[in-house]
Amino acid sequence: MVMSLPALRRTGLVLAFSAFVLAGSAHADDPPQPRPEATAPAGQKGGRGGGAQSAAQPSPSAAEQHRLPADATTKQTLELPGRTLAFTAIAGSIRLFDDKREPQADIAYTSYELDGADRATRPVTFLFNGGPGASSAWLQFGSAGPWRLPFDGEALSPSASPEVRPNAETWLDFTDLVFIDPVGTGYSRFAASGEDARKRFYSIDGDVNSIALVIRRWLEKHDRLLSPKYVAGESYGGIRGPKVVRQLQLQYGVGVRGLILLSPLFDFREFTGTSLLQYVATLPSYAAVAREAKAPVTRADLADVEAYARGEFLADLIKGEADKEATNRLADRVAALTGIDQAVSRRLAGRFDVGEFRREFDRKNGKVTGRYDGSVRGFDPFPDSGSSRFGDPSGDALRAPLTSAAVDVLTRKLNWRPDGSYEVLNGSVERAWDFGHGITPPQSVSELRQILATDPKLNVLVGHGLFDLATPYFGSQRVLDQLPAFATSRIKFVVYPGGHMFYSRDGSRQAFRGEVEALVRQ
Repeated sequence: MVMSLPALRRTGLVLAFSAFVLAGSAHADDPPQPRPEATAPAGQKGGRGGGAQSAAQPSPSAAEQHRLPADATTKQTLELPGRTLAFTAIAGSIRLFDDKREPQADIAYTSYELDGADRATRPVTFLFNGGPGASSAWLQFGSAGPWRLPFDGEALSPSASPEVRPNAETWLDFTDLVFIDPVGTGYSRFAASGEDARKRFYSIDGDVNSIALVIRRWLEKHDRLLSPKYVAGESYGGIRGPKVVRQLQLQYGVGVRGLILLSPLFDFREFTGTSLLQYVATLPSYAAVAREAKAPVTRADLADVEAYARGEFLADLIKGEADKEATNRLADRVAALTGIDQAVSRRLAGRFDVGEFRREFDRKNGKVTGRYDGSVRGFDPFPDSGSSRFGDPSGDALRAPLTSAAVDVLTRKLNWRPDGSYEVLNGSVERAWDFGHGITPPQSVSELRQILATDPKLNVLVGHGLFDLATPYFGSQRVLDQLPAFATSRIKFVVYPGGHMFYSRDGSRQAFRGEVEALVRQ
């Protein structure tokens, strides 16, 4: 998930944050054992009940009072078409400490390991989402995990059943899975009470270092350092992913065989300020939404739009609005490609930001398109308002059933019962994030080049949805086209019908699962 910021031109993209080096200031380790007289507080699993502690028994620290429960291990069997998978599931957490050995955060994870496999040769994949502020539930229950919650686009509503089903497209057949929830998402939480920890973790380097550190610690904890390792990230995971792999290579001595990115964002520069490239990146997705409204669309059907976007469209954009002939030519072509009224397109000089497109595309019917999936439309709650006051029909409806599904699986199936609320998409993380103070917006293209140059065996798979208006596929295509040959030869780029969570569509989920399996097995 990528969350939106008012500071951006309503593209729905998050501006990331300035670097704060956490390396060397956080450690993962087995926490100190509590003294017998300071066991789990009353009301928690393992606690004593409601009686007051005697004066001779010191109160547990704040970190211990709010500590996540001990890891829960369960044996599971999954009946799928043509096969049965027996696996071990662990729901638990890893505590991170600072240089003074003070606890900073408890990072929750859920792991699934196939029974009977050779732990030295069995691959393991670490998965996280983006935001910042999104838990890993989107990937776990939408794409790769053993159970799946159907994401049915317009048919899904907040009151839809949160019951999960066996996932025939789970990746567990060919790789073990570890889903990581960065601090502030899922059940992950701060153990430190001050603001210093929040400032460290809610920053580019602090966030990356914490995730890399959890990966290293999990490998040690579960005796998997010899296993082939993969990293998968979605959305803002496009910033996290290459940086986490680089941190593992340099700081934690862990090599990664493959990087899998779903609907990633690599570079914020084209989505900030007055950059003309934002319009180039979004135009093919706008046209895809318009054509999908009439008939099913594949990327091959957009070859003409892509050629126009990188050619005549860009040339007319550069000429600027001072050139009336070029501006009208551009606006009229954009209107024809998107189906938006020509007068509106001319008024906006053919330069539609995402919010404007979403409202104008089906305004005559009082509807807005989705941001995560532009092919999904819902009612504009204030159709007569002069300002945009609508949510996302393709994303808002998912939050309630997905949250309930995640809590149900963790508590009922996996027998892990933390206190507090499960945060599937935490807006307070975005609001607290340090988005930087320099003139260079964040990007991970440099780390992508570095990890591919450092390890000639590393391969990358990038998947996108045609109708994704949050991280449009053509923006990633432009970024990847600029890489040197040694890098592009080991990057596979695939685009499917669907939105930000393109795996919500059965055909797209099945096809991408095949690409992931080919990457892991090669």
